[in-house]
Amino acid sequence: MQIQIGDQTLTLNIQYSKRKKISLQIDGAGRLNVKAPKGMADEVILSAVQGHGAWITEKLRSLEAARQVPQPKEYEEEGSFLYLGKEYPLHKLIATGERDAETLKLELKKFYFNSLKKVIAERMPQYQNQLKVKPKSFEIVESRTKWGSCSSDKKLTFNYRLAMAPPEVIDYVIIHELCHLLHMNHDRSFWRRLGSIMPDYKEKEAFLARFGGFMTL
Repeated sequence: MQIQIGDQTLTLNIQYSKRKKISLQIDGAGRLNVKAPKGMADEVILSAVQGHGAWITEKLRSLEAARQVPQPKEYEEEGSFLYLGKEYPLHKLIATGERDAETLKLELKKFYFNSLKKVIAERMPQYQNQLKVKPKSFEIVESRTKWGSCSSDKKLTFNYRLAMAPPEVIDYVIIHELCHLLHMNHDRSFWRRLGSIMPDYKEKEAFLARFGGFMTL
């Protein structure tokens, strides 16, 4: 089934099941996935989707922006950098002075390492209590491929670049790794437990997939 949203013709992927309401999701590839009650008429589905036209347009615009190539960073006082999901001029995050670009980059990385450690130390206990787990330790690391990890001996690691993400996205990674203390694999039980603490975790996953490439030095 296709639908016209603004100047775009989009294809709907509809799944019918025993449910009372329609739910709409846009995945990382820009596909519109609709879950609808069995027997619901096409025109009712189309009307419901069109009612979310502005939201759909904004989500697709965000996806397109995420596909753009990140611009080189400007290591100067007014250079713009992310911290906890917001943009700040560099001098608001670290002392700039007469330092060269390479020194400023190293100082900013140190700032992210230290800041994320504090953020996680503050936010993790509440989720430990909810899940009734306790990691042996955690540390902040640099990684190109992982936002976090959990070892078999209950040691957690978190990518320093998470300091650039919104707090709720950091929470998702914290919960994700804590859940691995209960379920080491990404099996159904793992996702069910994660979802019991953060029902909208897929939105946080999507954020990292779309904007992770911009969270860099």
